[in-house]
Amino acid sequence: MKNWVADNPDSDIIKHLMQSCCVTSLTATVLASKGFRTADEVRESLEISELSDPFIIKDMQKAVDIINSAIDNGEKICVYGDYDCDGIMSTVIMYSYLQEVGADVIYYIPERSEGYGLNMKAIESIHAEGVNIILTVDNGITAVDEAEYIYSLGMKLIITDHHQQGETLPRAEAVVDPHRHDCESKFKHMCGAGLALKLVAGLDGGNYTIALEQFADLATLATVADVVSLTGENRFLVSYGMRLIDNTDRPALMALKEVCKIKKSVDTDSIGFRIAPRINATGRFGSPKQAVNLFLCEDYEKALAISQEIEELNEKRRREENVIINDIYNIIDTNPDIVRERVIFICGKNWHHGVIGIVASRIEEHFGKPCFIASETEDGEIRGSARAFGEFSVFNALTYASEALEKFGGHQSAGGFTIKSGMKEDFKNLLEKYAVENHKKMPLFTVRADAVLTSDMINIKNINDLNLLEPYGEGNEKPCFIIQNAYINEVIPLSDGKYSKLRIEIDKYRFEALAFFISPDSLMVKSGDLCDMVVKLTINEFNGNTSINLIIQDIRPHSFQQNKYFSGRDIFESFTRGEELPDNYYPAMLPNRNEAVMIYKAISGAGISSDKLYMKFCPKINYCKFSIAIEALRQLGIITISSCDSVIRRTVTDKKSDFYSAPVISALMEKISR
Repeated sequence: MKNWVADNPDSDIIKHLMQSCCVTSLTATVLASKGFRTADEVRESLEISELSDPFIIKDMQKAVDIINSAIDNGEKICVYGDYDCDGIMSTVIMYSYLQEVGADVIYYIPERSEGYGLNMKAIESIHAEGVNIILTVDNGITAVDEAEYIYSLGMKLIITDHHQQGETLPRAEAVVDPHRHDCESKFKHMCGAGLALKLVAGLDGGNYTIALEQFADLATLATVADVVSLTGENRFLVSYGMRLIDNTDRPALMALKEVCKIKKSVDTDSIGFRIAPRINATGRFGSPKQAVNLFLCEDYEKALAISQEIEELNEKRRREENVIINDIYNIIDTNPDIVRERVIFICGKNWHHGVIGIVASRIEEHFGKPCFIASETEDGEIRGSARAFGEFSVFNALTYASEALEKFGGHQSAGGFTIKSGMKEDFKNLLEKYAVENHKKMPLFTVRADAVLTSDMINIKNINDLNLLEPYGEGNEKPCFIIQNAYINEVIPLSDGKYSKLRIEIDKYRFEALAFFISPDSLMVKSGDLCDMVVKLTINEFNGNTSINLIIQDIRPHSFQQNKYFSGRDIFESFTRGEELPDNYYPAMLPNRNEAVMIYKAISGAGISSDKLYMKFCPKINYCKFSIAIEALRQLGIITISSCDSVIRRTVTDKKSDFYSAPVISALMEKISR
């Protein structure tokens, strides 16, 4: 269950934006929800028609002069990239351009096993090939020791990067990074490939014509894949690049679109969820050189063959993800207390490090808690990835637990770490201690909506007008809305029951709503119910007919009281963690045997989801009491709870159990009687 929050923008601001931006009330509402107050603010962030002068970026002129001199003098250049989509696209852009203008150029991308960024062995290998200048793309800003080693071998270094600088800049001929403390460039959110494109423009005298025509498509893939802010100059770049991708004659993109089954125009979703994961799969389960070879390929048939190989890697990535996810669910099924902690920490054996970060994201969203997932190798090394949301800072948590770590890095919502030998439990305890000290009330996994919609706001004109805000992405998310008090006329299974279509009625207006990856049996609502839902709005065109589709992001009964639900969950989890609660809480938490029997009898033979079961007794039984009863039945062995889908099932047993003998009931009664 997720927490819902709907913005309530000021009506005067909405009216002002309608008039000054010439948009509908719905678009103006979304703009106000995103924090815009004036037309000037909208234009500055969303209506960008060009890229800024590349030479505004600190050291860009230096980098251009040195590279041009190296080309003229026949010096050998090595473009040094990274194994993710951004690093791969950055490498292809720089290598391709330098090769086209006659440079003596090679490229190097480290394998994932080498780790991120410059490393000493790679530098030695590059030196052995007679390289004079190493040009980094999408890395290098923190490579202080590696930079010194480069110069000790008689080579020079140019850094282009978009990550935050450390305390000291590495030694280099030029350090091109908008995040340099002394860089006056106003736009700081270019990814590595966007910066590479700007360097190409710089090498062409500051003219963007060639850079955009040849490389905006690649920079667009990287910009979306790297989840950088889709505001300012990135909006212009991605809009330009998506037009190129739609009309592409680049064999790699033609082949990838074929493999990804993209028939219509691309959007940021098709890039972020279909094309980019396949490019990233090469760095995770193959070699990033496969992706570089694909994008350097000039023959479609060869490109298609490489794309099919990459598709197999992506399938392998999916399988490996699912294996780890299932392992984690099995661990939690055995010990559900793991997900009742403030922070989820799980360590497995020999899980593939290439997908640990993706797994951490999925577990974080599934359980709605900060998540730290690690894997221990055969030689005892424990490395992991973390994901969090809201005010919980991954970086601060890792810093707090640093005494148990060999190394770590990250930012507010994500990070990576390596645990010192023998300190796995210490690390887990330090994470929990950090959470206790800094978050008395843990942040809730929240769905944020731009507004609450009324039926008259849901029309084709309003939805089409929202297209003015595209492209959507980080910093400019696709609008999301809450619909309240919708009557469900019919629930229809789709795709053999994998999806659901709801025919609903809102104030006598009828709509269809689609719930992907939610079966009718999994819905907390049924025909005849009143429900609330979080939706995104789309226009469906089929056989010349145009209709509105509501794409359901979350759905629940209209009567649901989320504050009471989350309060009850927090109290239950605090109790299971052994935290002290006010004395008057305990009696209200204790279910009696009749209530437990009633709950047990409501569990159907096929099983029922925990939240759906709770709705049968809400508000008569508070959520904490309900959870205590379910935990007691689980401890007595007469039900099971699947952490995968939260489905509760009866077990086949002849054993008779005393409800009050369940450990959770005994512990609660002890609190009441003291």
